[in-house]
Amino acid sequence: MSDQIASDQILRFIFDNTAVSGKWVQLERSYTETLGNHHYPPAVQRLLGEFLAAVSLLGATLKFEGTISLQARSTGEIPLIMAEATSNHEIRAIVHGAELSISTDFHTLLANGTLGITIDPVGGQRYQGLVALEGDNLAACLEEYFRRSEQLPTRVWLAADAQRAGGLLLQELPGTSGIERKREQWQHLVTLAQTVQADELLQLPAQTLLHRLFHQEDVRLLRSDALQFQCSCSRQRTESMLVSLGRAEIESIIDEQGEVAVTCEFCLQAYRFDAVAARQLFDGGESRH
Repeated sequence: MSDQIASDQILRFIFDNTAVSGKWVQLERSYTETLGNHHYPPAVQRLLGEFLAAVSLLGATLKFEGTISLQARSTGEIPLIMAEATSNHEIRAIVHGAELSISTDFHTLLANGTLGITIDPVGGQRYQGLVALEGDNLAACLEEYFRRSEQLPTRVWLAADAQRAGGLLLQELPGTSGIERKREQWQHLVTLAQTVQADELLQLPAQTLLHRLFHQEDVRLLRSDALQFQCSCSRQRTESMLVSLGRAEIESIIDEQGEVAVTCEFCLQAYRFDAVAARQLFDGGESRH
């Protein structure tokens, strides 16, 4: 473990002679670009950073072209928070309705919440799993999701501040041979990983952290991929969305505002259509559906 892995990276690793794999992520530029011009309260920013780190770790498991999203809805101070990662290592996230949030408590922010994990393969069948947000933090809720749905022992550690977000994930590999030995190895590695501190997830390079935690273990680094903030919005997608609203709705917007203006909630990119351009969307509109 000699080469340094830069920030905005996802790194996969495995413990040789065990049935345990791991992933490490650290975000900086992609995190601050996601925050962009959004004015989230500090606790909301940190939770958004944890969601980004978490969905990046989950996205590293994708073995097909598509997206994976992590979304929480609640009656708390954050009605909706969502993060998404693609198989091309692009990430984005958004929070709705939390501008006046003042709490730093997880259960106050996401009271009576439900966490959804959605996997959406290109050309494949969409899958969504749900779990109640009953854990003390996002990492604990993800572990409960894996316990119920994947039935693979999984542990997650997440952290975020105003500039960086980071995370670590350990997971048992499937298989039934040597169950007792696997259990002992798993418990041993989890015990070591539990000593990780939030500032280490945010500040230490991957190899430094892994050496600190597992210096007596045979850790083999696998693939590393760069992550970047990238919104999937486009003028073409916006046009399709407007067509789906129907001509009558668009005409009412034109009558009221003189044009149609749409701003992407993720990246704040503005798409504007004057009356002529908006009406032209419906010339052959059937082909746009």
